[in-house]
Amino acid sequence: MNNYILIGMPACGKSTFGVVLAKSLGMSFVDTDLLIQKKTGRLLQDIIDNDGMDEFLKIEESVLSNVDLDNTVIATGGSAVYSDKAMKHLAETGKIVYIELPFEEINRRLNNIKTRGIAMAPGQTLSDLYNARVPLYQKYAGIIINTAGMNLEDSVLEFMKKMNISRPAVKGVKK
Repeated sequence: MNNYILIGMPACGKSTFGVVLAKSLGMSFVDTDLLIQKKTGRLLQDIIDNDGMDEFLKIEESVLSNVDLDNTVIATGGSAVYSDKAMKHLAETGKIVYIELPFEEINRRLNNIKTRGIAMAPGQTLSDLYNARVPLYQKYAGIIINTAGMNLEDSVLEFMKKMNISRPAVKGVKK
């Protein structure tokens, strides 16, 4: 399979980066948070608030473990790395890409932490979450793209450079 699976902290830009990358490569795009919402008919935050983080993580693992896509850029939720089973399945379908961003930038971007549907334990701070997840992102990453100080286009170009991918020519468009 030839998917690119994006992992990283909430607000690191997985979904935005993923859409632009998919367009640049002529691939499909899927956001697994939206798959969870479609499967359950509920918002992520509603599941976390009413059923608890453990139940949310079970649902997420089930959805991720059953992803069966090809030629797709897949943006996962930030908590995907909590499931070894799901990550192993995703790794079998393509290359796992960690979108790395320093804590300060995540903290600056993330202003809706209580409503965004982030799997956090009660009392856990964003800093705690970052410090707990970064080693997991590094563990599962096949490639790391540090997007600090880059705009979206530069981030996609950096990915393509690291993956040794040249932009596909579009018919009728001169370079």
